Amino acid sequence: MHERAGSPAQPEDLIDVDRLVSAYYDRVPDPEDPAQQVVFGTSGHRGSSLDGAFNEAHIVATTAAIVEYRREQGTDGPLYIGRDTHALSEPAWRTAVEVLAAAEVELRVDARDSYTPTPAVSHAILRANGAGTSGGVRTSGPGRADGIVVTPSHNPPRDGGFKYNPPHGGPAGSDATRWIADRANQILRDGWQRVPRLAVEKALGVATTRRNDYLAAYVEDLPDVLDLDAVRSAGVRIGADPLGGAAVEYWAAIGERYGLDLTVVNPEVDPRWSFMTLDWDGKIRMDCSSPSAMASLRDIMAPAGGGPAPYDIATGNDADADRHGIVTPDGGLMNPNHFLAVAIDYLFTHRPDWPGGAAIGKTLVSSALIDRVATSLSRRLLEVPVGFKHFVPGLLDGSVGFGGEESAGASYLRNDGTVWTTDKDGIILALLASEILAVTGSSPSELHGRLVERHGTSAYARIDAPATPHQKAKLGALQPDDVAATTLAGHEITGRLVEAPGNGAPIGGLKVTTEQAWFAARPSGTEDVYKIYAESFQGEEHLAQVQAEAKQVVDDALGA
Repeated sequence: MHERAGSPAQPEDLIDVDRLVSAYYDRVPDPEDPAQQVVFGTSGHRGSSLDGAFNEAHIVATTAAIVEYRREQGTDGPLYIGRDTHALSEPAWRTAVEVLAAAEVELRVDARDSYTPTPAVSHAILRANGAGTSGGVRTSGPGRADGIVVTPSHNPPRDGGFKYNPPHGGPAGSDATRWIADRANQILRDGWQRVPRLAVEKALGVATTRRNDYLAAYVEDLPDVLDLDAVRSAGVRIGADPLGGAAVEYWAAIGERYGLDLTVVNPEVDPRWSFMTLDWDGKIRMDCSSPSAMASLRDIMAPAGGGPAPYDIATGNDADADRHGIVTPDGGLMNPNHFLAVAIDYLFTHRPDWPGGAAIGKTLVSSALIDRVATSLSRRLLEVPVGFKHFVPGLLDGSVGFGGEESAGASYLRNDGTVWTTDKDGIILALLASEILAVTGSSPSELHGRLVERHGTSAYARIDAPATPHQKAKLGALQPDDVAATTLAGHEITGRLVEAPGNGAPIGGLKVTTEQAWFAARPSGTEDVYKIYAESFQGEEHLAQVQAEAKQVVDDALGA
């Protein structure tokens, strides 16, 4: 933990926006340097222009590769494109629009020339493909829509990000991202300058480029997935902090459209994020699940001198609004796992029209409390690797009612049991906290307390540490035989997993389980760090023992 974690950012912490954007256009990456190639992690290609990892060349090449890929797949409908508030997002969006327009792609840009959250793009794709209609979603055949979101999500201000969502509306799978990255890197080597482009002013004026009101379409559909009448009737006081991200205009529109007692806590947009408090490592990072990054909102909910909190529920979102953070007066910032468990327990008892066989989806690094809640609900548990793409098929056909990640990303079905989004939706999860309070009369924190009374109290933690690409590759190649021990923190090991039990997909790391605890080790797909997740149902001291033994496994694997 950095000594200034949770403290306000200072001038020396802020990026030079002009320098960052200039590097986007001026720096030409070396296509033979792996650190400067197009690489898709768990959610798109990310990097900084200052490192030669996110530059004009990358976006030209990647967009051209997406044009080729969608043609090969027979995707000839509109492509919905949105961007968040990172400094590199607008120039990358402009570059992509230039390439897409020159390729005569039916392009849909934001009607307000503004920011577009990831869930609004997913919602638009699925709506265009039939979601919310009696015909259901079409993911094959002519006229299918797809999309691009220009965002590095919660990453620091110096980073840019670029991700592709196929016609199913969710993050592209490995087959697609591998093809796109390989082709993009080939274009980098062969001469990205030869890719046809239209100047952005012309690109926005051609017949194939049209305006789409993402905000209105998304906001108007919210009653299909939430009981906002209950929220309004109960008078729940909501404080919504977009953390300077793409949801800023959406929150104001939601409050006005549905007559909610909703305050946008901080409407400021600043690509430097000068108003943020520093994250655990001393960096500015818009991670709404981090107590350090959410320190300002936590302070608002716990006024100095012990006065009453100004809101019944306060929420945060990351820059593209695909994550949620929940703050309650009685519990502070909720651990993401705690809220996921509460949300699951509530939804599966308050959505009578959901399919009886709809499963509960979780990543294998999420809390085992969710497993116990699933058992109590007599619902099938679908445990998958990290990456929301693994929930897409189930959310699309209704066989998964809820899919959630420990990093505070989730989505769930419409009230009628059909698909809402197949990408993470931090806005509906944040609003769900208010619905839960309005309907049950108890805060999500209080409901979590009741869950642990029934199912046991767990201690859960994640450790992040720096790792080189080489070290990350070694960690991702761990095998069951790499764990010679037969016990973990005094308990017999019951499983050594390198594939997820829910779908058999590779974990990209290792999970070791006992009846009372588990740990998982995996490299980050978005940053140069590795992560050790661990949980114990025998208290903090036992968790520390689990973490120590897990760290030894990782050290041995990395040769530390």
